[in-house]
Amino acid sequence: MSFLRGSTNYVWCTTSVLGKGATGAVYQGVNKHNGEPVAVKTFNQLSHMRPLDVQMREFEVLEKVKHENIVKLLAIEEEHESRGKVIVMELCTGGSLFTILDDPENTYGLQEDEFLLVLEHLTAGMKHLRDNNLVHRDLKPGNIMKFLSDDGKPIYKLTDFGAARELHEDQEFMSLYGTEEYLHPHMYERAVLRKPVAKTFGATVDLWSIGVTLYHVATGNLPFRPYGGRRNKETMHYITTEKASGVLSGVQTSEKGSITWSRDLPKNCQLSDGCKKLITPILAGLLELEPQRIWSFDKFFAEVTKTLDRRLLHIFHTNRVQNIRVYLHPDETYERLQCLIQEQTEISPVNQILLYKSTYLLCEVGLDLPGRSYKPTEIHKPILLFSKENNNVTLIPDGDIPNFPKFPDMSLPKLTSVDSDAGLAKTACSVGHVCKKRVEKLSQNSQLINKCVHVFTKIVTEKLKSVLSKSDHLQSVFKCTKYFVEISIRGQKSVNNMIGIKNISTDLKDELEKLSDELNNSLSLAIQQLYQRYVKEKTLTREWQSATRTFKCPNKNRAPARIKTLVERLRDSWQHLLRDRATRSLTYNDEQFHVLEIIKITETSRRARTLLETDVQPVVTQLADCMADWYKMAQTVYLQAQILDKDFDTFEHRLLGFIERANDIDASFHDGLINVAKVKFTSSGAKHAGRISAQDIQALRASLRGLRDIDDLVSDIKSNNDMLKHITEPSKCCD
Repeated sequence: MSFLRGSTNYVWCTTSVLGKGATGAVYQGVNKHNGEPVAVKTFNQLSHMRPLDVQMREFEVLEKVKHENIVKLLAIEEEHESRGKVIVMELCTGGSLFTILDDPENTYGLQEDEFLLVLEHLTAGMKHLRDNNLVHRDLKPGNIMKFLSDDGKPIYKLTDFGAARELHEDQEFMSLYGTEEYLHPHMYERAVLRKPVAKTFGATVDLWSIGVTLYHVATGNLPFRPYGGRRNKETMHYITTEKASGVLSGVQTSEKGSITWSRDLPKNCQLSDGCKKLITPILAGLLELEPQRIWSFDKFFAEVTKTLDRRLLHIFHTNRVQNIRVYLHPDETYERLQCLIQEQTEISPVNQILLYKSTYLLCEVGLDLPGRSYKPTEIHKPILLFSKENNNVTLIPDGDIPNFPKFPDMSLPKLTSVDSDAGLAKTACSVGHVCKKRVEKLSQNSQLINKCVHVFTKIVTEKLKSVLSKSDHLQSVFKCTKYFVEISIRGQKSVNNMIGIKNISTDLKDELEKLSDELNNSLSLAIQQLYQRYVKEKTLTREWQSATRTFKCPNKNRAPARIKTLVERLRDSWQHLLRDRATRSLTYNDEQFHVLEIIKITETSRRARTLLETDVQPVVTQLADCMADWYKMAQTVYLQAQILDKDFDTFEHRLLGFIERANDIDASFHDGLINVAKVKFTSSGAKHAGRISAQDIQALRASLRGLRDIDDLVSDIKSNNDMLKHITEPSKCCD
């Protein structure tokens, strides 16, 4: 019997099955002329029993739709042997989304970036269908294919339009299609429970299927799960129809047991808290039954677009040794970012220290730069978040790792079947992937801890240098001020002695001494001591190196590479047991190798857990403890530098006030002296009939000579004053 089939331009083999459904099968084939691999869909007898117009719908739909996120139609031809129609489509080598979710790596759902890609492509494909007034009616992971372009870019595409038909917004239909777990509850009632319910359905039934599919993709499980699965049909219907608005899932864990409802995605879901916050309301809207709350397609498309338009920012929360993801709207600015961070960390904006590329994030983005203009961050190059008020550093656990399964004792007569062994092997592989992700995450966090120390040390160093520079500048200004006051007082003394005044005010001199004591013996001394210890002596760097010198960080121990190798071994063993399950009946030698694979799985599982729990997690926990001790010291220095910076600003303000008062006093004295000279000149003119004596002129010149020196000094002080104003202008960056 030949397994080879063909049409005019294509040939395929019936042993190369890509998928099977109720009405046909899909095989991998090839173009006869250029060797291009393709997918060929053939139809069985059940399909041919359908009305002709129903049979023709899939062809008509495929000819009508042309979109990147819908599997491309290449040709519709006749099979040579049966003369039946076949559909030739582009081959999606990545497999179906159902197959991807069935992989042990995705037991708890897809990784966040991949999930968002599915959301984007599924939404785009559905929008194209609705733009063409089409309803799919059989949306599920099995009908979403992963296509890999020539450059390796993954593209998810809708396929299998056997149930699709044209349907305008105001139209309804009565025929039943779909897969029961993904069916809208009203369709489920008629199609599965066979209840004679006289209901019609609109295009929005696809929205429910999208909601179930997205929940499955995000978590690895269906949202509504009765005990016993498909066979418990009445409970399935009860769960979907009796759930409250906003509930995402309902699970029954025992026969006739109560339903556990949840409005949130599960903790073991691979999505971050920031992503869950955006996705949860979308899922709640899609899985809605109350007529007044049911979403429209326009609402769905708008909400997804709004979500996907957000700018992803990777942030490393130092105090919790935790990566967080924040999604910033394109129009939102720095202040909104701080609020979003507060929602996930409980650190108020005023206490957030956000660093990026060895400087303050605010220096990079400014207060008013919109989110769309933010530079992209990476998970290994995130924004670093520190708390001003909290100097505790604690490694937050991600939850317990599932237990590796236990195989039956190999020394006893074999009690289990190849079916259960393959299932246990898959579970072991799934737990191995959880261990792998945890090891990779902890290893990355250990690197980020060291990065945090390096960057924060640089920030503290630059802050101390800045404050010391401010101190040195104020010292120069103070010297000029002191010189000016001394000359002013000396000039006043000389003039007052000449005119017979003996009591001279010493208020300026006393205040100057107080300012000198505060500047030299308090502020400048404090910053010099901090600068000496933490800049010149590099105490922060030395303390960190001393505390962590004996640590063998996971990356130096090549822990990520080691866990990867162990998981690959688990996958190899799982594949071996899958082949044994397919064989069903094993020879004696095959049984021995089967037992060896089980022993291999058990030992590899033990090594994977040991690597995580003995070689990686304790080291990162100790590193976090060292970070806690180090940050207590570093944060204290940072806050001291900030306080000193503000104290110098306060001192500068007082010094400028003092200079202004001293200048006013000197000006008043100068004006008073001029007035005295005018009086003296007037009375002398009265005596000498308008002539000034040589003695009067000499005395007046002597009196004014000192004033000219004072005027020059006042000019210098004013220059210094301008310089002070320049250095006290608000900085463009805030601490």
